[in-house]
Amino acid sequence: MIKRWFQFVYSGNGIENNTGRNNGSANVGLGLKEAAESERPSDNDGLSATDGPAPGQSAFEQIYQCATVKPRPASYSILKVADMMNSPHLSGMAPEARRSALLMALEAAGAEIEDLLQDAVVRQRALNDFEEAQEDRLRRYESAKTDENQAIQGELDRFTNQFMARIQANLEEVAHQQDSFRAWQKRKQQEAQRITDAATCCVPTGSTGGTLSLASVLERASLSRR
Repeated sequence: MIKRWFQFVYSGNGIENNTGRNNGSANVGLGLKEAAESERPSDNDGLSATDGPAPGQSAFEQIYQCATVKPRPASYSILKVADMMNSPHLSGMAPEARRSALLMALEAAGAEIEDLLQDAVVRQRALNDFEEAQEDRLRRYESAKTDENQAIQGELDRFTNQFMARIQANLEEVAHQQDSFRAWQKRKQQEAQRITDAATCCVPTGSTGGTLSLASVLERASLSRR
């Protein structure tokens, strides 16, 4: 099947499907194959799925290897095809010419298109499954933090109520003390008047009637002694 695709692609670009292929295209294909071998990320680079950005896609290798359905070991994977597409050997080429060179290199290496597409499906599924797992983990984390915040809010409300009750109790005590002081002031006024009345009886009665203050009574007493 790949051979038929290869023939179809090259038939539209003026390249003959025989042993007399253009030497330039063949050199591009061989160079592309060498570039793929040298540029492919190592599977043992020590990166995890949660590491920060890394060159190529090595940061995702742990996701692929931990997936339920793992990519099958093969000399050519869809990731290598991606590296080949971005190879400097193909820079500046038209998209169709780049595709043709890529297919020629894959055919020369004996890579099957069906295997590459299957590898792409497996890796995409691994990424989607990991994304769903991370999303579910995030939801559970958010739910746990929401519950924790509600518990904190409950404690805050409880302490707030306790402190508000203490504040209210303090205000009530102040009001009670104010009432007690005003009551004492009233009794004090009555006591002072009683003393004034008694003092008034101890001095001669003046011509001015009405209620006298103790100071007036004392002044009258001082005048009567002169």
